[in-house]
Amino acid sequence: MSEKLSVTEAKLKLEYYCSYQERCHQDVVQKCYDLGMKSDEVDAIVVHLLQHNFLNEERFARSFARGKHRIKAWGKIRIVNELKQRQISAPNIKSALTEITEEEYETIFDSLAERHWSSLTERKGQKKNKKFCDYLLRRGWESTLVYEKLKQLEKLT
Repeated sequence: MSEKLSVTEAKLKLEYYCSYQERCHQDVVQKCYDLGMKSDEVDAIVVHLLQHNFLNEERFARSFARGKHRIKAWGKIRIVNELKQRQISAPNIKSALTEITEEEYETIFDSLAERHWSSLTERKGQKKNKKFCDYLLRRGWESTLVYEKLKQLEKLT
C-alpha cells in the first residue's frame, strides 16, 4: 500500500475531484475516507472545499435534477428520492425541482411514454398495461400522469 497522503495533497486531489463534476457532501466524505483520511482531516478538507466553492450542495442538487431529468428522463419522484438518499436538504431539493419547467416535464414524459408504449411487444391487455405502468413508475413519474397516459394510449390502439 502506498504511503498516506498529506492533507494538502488530499485537498488538491479533492479540488480536482469536485471540479470536473458536481459532487454532494456524501460523495466527498466517502472519497476522503477512501484516500485514508482521518475524521478530523475529513472535516478540514470539507470546510476548505466549501469555502473555496468547490462543494456547493444547492448547485449539486440543481445540476443533478437537470441532468437526470433531461438525460435519463426521470420523473420528480425518483429525483427527490435520489437526492434524499444523498442527504440533500429539503430546501435544496425544492430549489433543484425549479430547474424543470412544467412544459419540459410534460414533453419529456409524453415522448418517453409513447416511445415505451410502441416498443412493448404485447398486443393489448393487462400484461402490456402493467409493463407500461411499472416502467414509468420505476422512473419516478407520478401515478396520475401514468394512468392518464395509459387511458389515452389505450384509446388510440
